[in-house]
Amino acid sequence: MTELRQRVNREQEADEKEPEPEPEAKIEGETASDNESKTNTGGGIQQGTPTDDTPEVLNRALSNLSSRWKNWWIRGILTLAMISFFFVIIYLGPIVLMMIVMFVQIKCFQEIIMIGYNVYHSYDLPWFRTLSWYFLLCVNYFFYGETVTDYFFTLVQREEPLRILSKYHRFISFALYLTGFCMFVLSLVKKHYRLQFYMFGWTHVTLLIVVTQSHLVIHNLFEGMIWFIVPISCVICNDIMAYMFGFFFGRTPLIKLSPKKTWEGFIGGFFSTVVFGILLSYVMAGYSYFVCPVEFNNDTNRFEVDCEPPELFQLQEYHIPAVLQSVISCETIWLYPFQIHSIALSTFASLIGPFGGFFASGFKRAFKIKDFANTIPGHGGIMDRFDCQYLMATFVNVYIASFIRGPNPSRLLQQFLTLRPDQQINIFNTLKSHLTERGMVGNGENA
Repeated sequence: MTELRQRVNREQEADEKEPEPEPEAKIEGETASDNESKTNTGGGIQQGTPTDDTPEVLNRALSNLSSRWKNWWIRGILTLAMISFFFVIIYLGPIVLMMIVMFVQIKCFQEIIMIGYNVYHSYDLPWFRTLSWYFLLCVNYFFYGETVTDYFFTLVQREEPLRILSKYHRFISFALYLTGFCMFVLSLVKKHYRLQFYMFGWTHVTLLIVVTQSHLVIHNLFEGMIWFIVPISCVICNDIMAYMFGFFFGRTPLIKLSPKKTWEGFIGGFFSTVVFGILLSYVMAGYSYFVCPVEFNNDTNRFEVDCEPPELFQLQEYHIPAVLQSVISCETIWLYPFQIHSIALSTFASLIGPFGGFFASGFKRAFKIKDFANTIPGHGGIMDRFDCQYLMATFVNVYIASFIRGPNPSRLLQQFLTLRPDQQINIFNTLKSHLTERGMVGNGENA
């Protein structure tokens, strides 16, 4: 009996000590697939032989400059091109902006996922990329379905198929996710369990960072284009001005994750961004196109940006503290209240926003890559340009919910009209009784 027990124990130990592939140990730390990271063809620039993705026209025009000034001009020219493109899509309206946000989201997701795939592609894991894109589809279906239900409520209730999809939206979303979850379990391969669960987590963290934040960007846009444009512009301004101050005056290193970042650039970017945010807010707050919420007109089936500007975007007189009156030689100043809020937005963009970039720098160093991709010459991938924007989008959404947004009467009315007649009468009587008690409606009046 003792011999039989010993034999069973030896067999169990042999099963537990099942040989694992050598690269599995490389998951911990920065040694993960060093050789593969050097030949990364989709996630970043090769480490061994750096690629030059600069357009040939610029290479010829700047061939006589040093590498430092050549990089300066390349970044400057392409930055101006991207800013011009930004102005164009703002002119084209909210629908185009939403489509651009969707494109950026998909591209950022692809860049991050490709880093994981290129680093670990030698394992030939089944269904990894397919499941990653499937989960992206599921999460987008959930978030955008919620958005459609919230902002296009009347249209959804008017169309029978949309009403059914809206009613069971969360159940359908959960069923879609469960399908992907079961597919992942069925794809598990012996000897690669730990790696597959690692990549499963990689996909979900990417979804959390990219899809959730882009969904918040859309919500900010619906509050008014100014809540979309000002925060994004502040991040862009801070990035440019920090680079400018660092390029010309930078001497003191800021953080080890980004050796080229300096305190001079960080501080110069902060003050420049606050001033820029106040000035940009003053210009945009005077136009209803920018300040009015983006709403869908059910009669014309079009998005409309037209309203009476709320108090937040109406000039008001503010008294200047006595300490500052002697400095600026005036006692009062006229400002839009939104300009005061813009100080909070620009401060976050310049003090906390850069930590999104530091986080991305640490991520890239962990996998020994220079950029997420080489989509934009001199700038890297799309994710390299939007690493701070996603952090900013979350802050803006939280800020609006905490300090700006109040009850939406039109949305409450839309929901009221979808109730059963007896429920509507009950709410009507309750509201009438409440208004009567407050003296706003007489006892004999019809509300």
